[in-house]
Formats: sequence, C-alpha cells, structure tokens
Amino acid sequence: MGALVTLDLPDDSPLLGLPWIITVGPLADPAEWEPVVCGPYERPHALALAEAVVADEQLMAVVEPLLPALSAEEIRGEVAAAQLAADDEAAGIEAADLYGDFDQVLDEQDDGPGESWATATVGAPSPEPPPVPTEEQVRAGFGRIAGLLRER
Repeated sequence: MGALVTLDLPDDSPLLGLPWIITVGPLADPAEWEPVVCGPYERPHALALAEAVVADEQLMAVVEPLLPALSAEEIRGEVAAAQLAADDEAAGIEAADLYGDFDQVLDEQDDGPGESWATATVGAPSPEPPPVPTEEQVRAGFGRIAGLLRER
C-alpha cells in the first residue's frame, strides 16, 4: 500500500487543464533510489496511472501540473511566487501562539482559495478508483497536450 499526493484544487482551477507529471519514489527512505518522473499526462490519466502503480507497493507518487514556461523570466516568476508562499506560511506558523493561534493557521491553510496538497493512502477504504487509461487513451491525451503546448 503506497501513497498518492496531489494538489487539491477547486473545480474551476486553470491548473486542471495543464499537462501533469507523475514522480514515483520510495515511500520510506528517499535515498534508497532516484525517483522516476513520467509524463506529461492529462490529470485524470496521471491520477489513475499513479494510483495503479502505488496500489500494491511501498511507493509514493506525486502528481503535479507541468507549467509550460516559455522564458527564464516566467520560470523566475514561478520560483518567486513559490518562495513568497513558503515565506508567508513560515511567518504564519512562527507568529502562531503556542497555545491558541496554531488552529487559526491550520484553518487558513485549509480554507484558503489557493491550492493545497492532498495525500491519500492507496489501499485504504475510499471511493472507487478511476479506471487505468488504456495505451490508446494515453496517446490521445499526448496529442491533446501537444495541442495545448502549441497554442501557448
């Protein structure tokens, strides 16, 4: 039984339409072997494939969007945004009172309009997993992703 980690996004998030990648690595010791990165896939295909891979093994799969940046400036902007978000989160946790304000920090993290990460232990009782896409379905998804990247 492995673990699947992905962003928990609202239904109208623009990230849902991006290509997604799967990073699979060991669940216990990250130094055990180098993670494997696969993709890009459409999000439903990435989730179904990742779930199928980790269902019976001690693996962790991270499914995340692939941001098709066209310039170094775009990449720097994404890095700066990620750093700012991490700094804001760290400042909120540092400012939390040991006996009372930490719940408020957690509530803000859970209820915020932005993205959050969701982790599921595969093999635990949960809704029916999505069907694993066929090779033909994945190839058709590659074609749609290529079209999206050409439009960008």
